[in-house]
Amino acid sequence: MMRGPAAPDPALAAGLVVVKLGGTTVAGQAHVLDQVATLARERPIVVVHGGGARVTDWLERLGVSTRFEEGLRVTDEASLEVTAAVLRGAMNVELVASLRARGCDAVGLSGVDGGLLTGRRVPGKGLVASVAEVRAPLVHALLSAGLVPVVAPLALDEQGAVCNVNADDAAAGLARGLHAARLVLLTDVDGIRDADGIRIPRIEAEDAERLIRDGVIGGGMIPKVRAALRGLAPVPGAAAIIADGSGPDVLRRAMEDGDLGTRIVAA
Repeated sequence: MMRGPAAPDPALAAGLVVVKLGGTTVAGQAHVLDQVATLARERPIVVVHGGGARVTDWLERLGVSTRFEEGLRVTDEASLEVTAAVLRGAMNVELVASLRARGCDAVGLSGVDGGLLTGRRVPGKGLVASVAEVRAPLVHALLSAGLVPVVAPLALDEQGAVCNVNADDAAAGLARGLHAARLVLLTDVDGIRDADGIRIPRIEAEDAERLIRDGVIGGGMIPKVRAALRGLAPVPGAAAIIADGSGPDVLRRAMEDGDLGTRIVAA
């Protein structure tokens, strides 16, 4: 259970958006970064990024073996070193530089910086953690200063070890811990599909869990949907949206258009 502050700054939380970027390169998501820069002029926004494909590429170049279980990279000390270098180094720096070039006052950090994210180890996955606690005042201070945090998905576990965190889970943990009004998970699909393959525009949390149990939601969509469910903040009207990041004006539509992707809401 999230152990973040019970009463985050309501002025920030009311319009706060946490966005998890999809894609593997900065150039490949230039249109989304344009939208982040525009949206940041209107409301507080926190950006979370992954970089799994790039991590895998570097692991292969360096001859470090890697494997996945249940959608999570099993992470030992050697692969963590590469993961941290790519996520907190190359990916984070490039995204911050790209946003700043667009006039967005972005600042890069990881979940380790300032103790932003405390994780709980995922059994059997090595140095992999899920988000257990968020140091919300740190984010509030950055947002109040007009900055846009760009967060690499790393965390310290409860013993102080650096751990890899699934980017969707990092975004979900931040959304819930900050009581964000919206969690937007951008991906390469346009939402959840029902048993007939038809996109579901809106679904309540309990129905999403039922579709997982029934096998309608499967594969890589399961961890993404479960992250969305965890990211639902305990505030009226909060929603998590899973949407195709390649679409036009996707972030603004996530705020206003109930027919974008799949919108997950509390019952």
